[in-house]
Amino acid sequence: MRRVWLSVPLVAVLTACGPSTRFNEFEEEYWSKWLRANPSVATGVGVHDYDALLEDFSQAAVARREDELKKMLATLQNMNGLSSDQLIDGEILRSAIRAELLELQTIQSWKSNPMMYIGTPGGAIDALMKRNFAPKAKRLEFVVSRLQEVPKVIAAMKANVANPPKEFTDLAIRMAGGSIGFYKNTVASWAKDAVGGDPRLTVWFDNANEEAVKAMMDAVKWLKTDLLPRSKGAYAINAANFAKKLRYEEMVEVPLDRILAIGEANLEKDYKAFIETARRIDPTKTPAEVMASISNDHPTEADLIPATRRTLLSIRKFLVDKKIIDLPNDGYPLVEETPPYARSGTFASMDSPGAYETKATEAFYYVTPPEKEWDAKHKEEHLRLYNKPVMDIITIHEVFPGHFTQFLFAPQFPTKTRKLYSCSSNAEGWAHYAEQMMLEEGFRNGDPKIRLAQLSEALLRDCRYVVGIKLHTQGMTVEQGARVFIDKGFQEPANAYEESRRGAYNPTYLYYTLGKLQVYKLREDYKKAKGADFKLARFHADFVKQGAIPIKLIRRILLGEDGQTL
Repeated sequence: MRRVWLSVPLVAVLTACGPSTRFNEFEEEYWSKWLRANPSVATGVGVHDYDALLEDFSQAAVARREDELKKMLATLQNMNGLSSDQLIDGEILRSAIRAELLELQTIQSWKSNPMMYIGTPGGAIDALMKRNFAPKAKRLEFVVSRLQEVPKVIAAMKANVANPPKEFTDLAIRMAGGSIGFYKNTVASWAKDAVGGDPRLTVWFDNANEEAVKAMMDAVKWLKTDLLPRSKGAYAINAANFAKKLRYEEMVEVPLDRILAIGEANLEKDYKAFIETARRIDPTKTPAEVMASISNDHPTEADLIPATRRTLLSIRKFLVDKKIIDLPNDGYPLVEETPPYARSGTFASMDSPGAYETKATEAFYYVTPPEKEWDAKHKEEHLRLYNKPVMDIITIHEVFPGHFTQFLFAPQFPTKTRKLYSCSSNAEGWAHYAEQMMLEEGFRNGDPKIRLAQLSEALLRDCRYVVGIKLHTQGMTVEQGARVFIDKGFQEPANAYEESRRGAYNPTYLYYTLGKLQVYKLREDYKKAKGADFKLARFHADFVKQGAIPIKLIRRILLGEDGQTL
């Protein structure tokens, strides 16, 4: 869900009149068409009108969507008489349209990235399996409908993708191989329970799943033998397009050289703090060795879920006692083991329902246990990931006062646009800000081990910030980017390469640090404006209850101006 930009002359015209029913109708039309074009996302946000559909990636569908967006942009340009809330939402929708047009017409990932074709069906099916918004048999019918569309998605990939970067094809091959196992094992196992002994439904599912597996196996063969040899494209989107993405998606217009300088300075600051903190813990070890040593304090296999619950309770108690944020209710997520079908590559994650979900309204904080068949050494290595300092930081980011807290405020988001739209520098920036802010407010009483864990997370995001810009605007290679993650982020070489390669297909993954810095700047200015009346809890609640909209617009709502955001 993406973002917006409104010209100053239009703002002046729009503020001259009263509320516009026409805008309300436009907003409904925009989101109806957006959700129809993105049915798997619609399922995730709790709109179940499109659960039987899968994204249409055909060239004809792309052309229709471009035409649709152009018409909506022209309609929005000619509106007047908007209320203050509508002005904010109009800016959001304008940038959202421009961001999508930039993607479809200029960056054109649909022509260069086979991963979107390989990954979309699995994610769409997973969204139906993981939340109980309808009886399993009914959801299985939707799963079957989406499985039946998988061959069309693969056909669209073959028709559309011509000369991708090699890095993209390599990842698509890996993803496709994993998808085959997902359909054969995970989906089939879930469906076996969902059919409830209905032979008709069993045959229907088996046929659809078999065709989906065949399509994915064919995709692997095509990717390896046809596409890979001709995967010689460039991943860099260039400086002009990078700047446009920041403008439309994050509403950040700071010149790129200034953006980069800010990121490099922040990386250096956190790097020095990491080294200093590691020396405080153990001056006889290297910083990387010190970081590795803190994983000694981890729960047992039997205590993994209870330990995570205790972590939640202690963090929330600190939140309340220290008046970090005025929470809207007493809600907690349920702490459970990650479902078997969702365990690949994740060890802790937050799964909150969408703003429009009315039935499957539980929120889950998932942690992935060791598999029963693993030997003792493998289990021990896995459990070390759940060491106390790191789990404190992850839980702050994911739950209190991070993403789950944002979800708790969703009923207060004032409009449909602010319930459905999400700006990454807000959502991820807020959660990343929370990690540092909680320690500054005294969480764990200055324990250097949790400070090291927080700095480790910050360095990872700082490296993403710098590498993403340089990959796309300065000719940096993925291999050179990996060195930054190794040398400045203390990442292992294999993970460093994966992180750098992510920047090739996710150019603006600077949004974690970018957003965190914007929140700090807004807090500073808000504090100056409030003077003696400033309260941290009130600022945090005022920020979160606006929805995950660009921080520039939250600044306008809270301070009444569009001042400097960095």
